[in-house]
Amino acid sequence: MKRLRIASIQWLLLFSFFTVFTYAQGQSTALQEGKDYLVICKDGGGGAYEAFPDVCRLPDGRLLCVFYDGYEHVSLPNEAHPKGGRISGIFSEDEGKTWGKPYVIYDSPYDDRDPSIAVVDNNKLVCNFFSLKPLENQKNRWEGLGTWMISSEDWGKTWSEPQQISAEYYCSSPIRTLSDGTLIISLYADERKGGCGAVSFSKDKGNTWSTPVDIDYGTLKLDAEPDIYELKNQNLFIAQRGHSHLPMGFSISADGGKTWDISKAFPFPGHCPYLHRAPSGVLLMGIRYPNKGTCISVSTDDAVSWNEPILVDPCIGAYPSMVTLKDDSILIVYYEEGPSSNLRARKFKVDTQGKIEWLSWEENS
Repeated sequence: MKRLRIASIQWLLLFSFFTVFTYAQGQSTALQEGKDYLVICKDGGGGAYEAFPDVCRLPDGRLLCVFYDGYEHVSLPNEAHPKGGRISGIFSEDEGKTWGKPYVIYDSPYDDRDPSIAVVDNNKLVCNFFSLKPLENQKNRWEGLGTWMISSEDWGKTWSEPQQISAEYYCSSPIRTLSDGTLIISLYADERKGGCGAVSFSKDKGNTWSTPVDIDYGTLKLDAEPDIYELKNQNLFIAQRGHSHLPMGFSISADGGKTWDISKAFPFPGHCPYLHRAPSGVLLMGIRYPNKGTCISVSTDDAVSWNEPILVDPCIGAYPSMVTLKDDSILIVYYEEGPSSNLRARKFKVDTQGKIEWLSWEENS
């Protein structure tokens, strides 16, 4: 429920039951920690609930993973945590084998959540997120404050004051740089617009952003949380979260994002998509597959078709992010869900035919 459902506290309670139950069920087939996966953060200091990670490589070679650092799935300010959830980060200097001490990147008086991280123009880090403000005298209810961005020109040591990208749309994926240098961010609306996906552009390296362009969801029921990627033919492809167990949606733009096809259905359900180009050239999409766990789907024909999702880990949290390592393997980070949720990482290689080879952390350690 990184997606925003401002009035849906009933849904939040159902989701919490579902995720904890599914998480417990998945433990019977759990992978081996230290071999198949690593726990890369167990306590960020904000309440021991870590979620929604996003990772990128810095120009100096280090990896930076940003994440939601709170005490539960929605960490509104309370007596024990007067500023609520926050955004924290961890660095790795050895390709994800070990990670440094978590540090606070941004912490407003409200619940700051769902951060994503990217490098712009090889000289600036940008972190986008959204915030929830408690409604006065209404326990466990909130209003959304839109999508925000902070930036760093010293590779994460210090950060700018927050800048609002949109007051009415929310984010779940990183800012992407198109081949012509334009920045694009995938957004989504709340229930007032049917949870549609949208995009916004910046022509001045993130200083200003355009009015969001909505994407028609057609006959689909979506919760959006989209991610966007520029295909080899320079068309733009956007993947959108399906509602509950319903299929995901996708749309294509052939004019740089000005107009979009009516969304069509994927052949499977999925939440929180993240797109990544592998060194082999295939396109990867990480998702949370309802009732299964964290999964990856592969496209060998540049988003024309997608294979049945492959299980990464039975833990249900997901919100995956990927980065290519120096040996052409791929690191995928995701979270567990449930009380005291942690961040996990696996690594793999994928060939031109889309075959995935899982790599052990014990090898070459």
